[in-house]
Amino acid sequence: MNRHEYRNLVILVLPTAIVCIAFFILPMAKLVMIGGSGERGLVAYLDILTKPRHFESLIATLLLSILVTVTALAVATISGLFLERNRFRGRGLLISMLTFPLAFPGVVIGFMVIMLGGRQGLVSEISKAVTGDKIVFAYSIVGLFVGYMYFSIPRVILTIMAAAEKLDPALEEAARSLGAPQWRVVLDVILPALKPGLIASGAICFATSMGAFGTAFTLATNIDVLPMTIYTEFTLNANIVGAATLSIVLGIITWTALYIARSLSGSNAVAAG
Repeated sequence: MNRHEYRNLVILVLPTAIVCIAFFILPMAKLVMIGGSGERGLVAYLDILTKPRHFESLIATLLLSILVTVTALAVATISGLFLERNRFRGRGLLISMLTFPLAFPGVVIGFMVIMLGGRQGLVSEISKAVTGDKIVFAYSIVGLFVGYMYFSIPRVILTIMAAAEKLDPALEEAARSLGAPQWRVVLDVILPALKPGLIASGAICFATSMGAFGTAFTLATNIDVLPMTIYTEFTLNANIVGAATLSIVLGIITWTALYIARSLSGSNAVAAG
């Protein structure tokens, strides 16, 4: 590489490097320093395992995110395959409606869940009319699950539809001609072909659920999730060190999930090619 090419490369890379340093590396480094600046030093990062409230918050967030991811993958895979392989009147409108929640912020989604399962919500009014008792789920783990599903399915279904578009129907026909039942075709042909897309969209869904704040802020009155615990430590308890350590742990978990997914989907893509 000569001097002229090197200069051009520096000019092209410099803006990206400046943005990355200013908006990612420096804030993260500052956050790490704050987390270790307390009396206990770096040991404070272990509080998420030793403090019952923090540990319960971590477990609840992990379990909720995993459940949302698995459910969203199942629903979006079935729906995405159907929408990609069938053309019917109103298909475009249906796809638009399924992806429309991407335009809503988390607080709006939380409010919609309240209108569905809150004390004055639709389910509450119907259950009171039928049984005499109100069914209220908006402010519990069920409400969070519904809210997270609402913004997770659109993210997953778009990826699945893009992956299904590249699926060769001849492979399925070959499997059926060899006597494979439909469930074997799904397990041995369709799912392996969709595997990179499933892994990538699942990782995004998991990371989004782990860090979702707006919906949790609106709904999480009877349960703590990590974003709400961080908010409480920072604003109500003025525990900046604790909030910083929890933020770093949350970031490490989501980054690890995305990194693993990137590695698995990349190796699968290479193998498939």
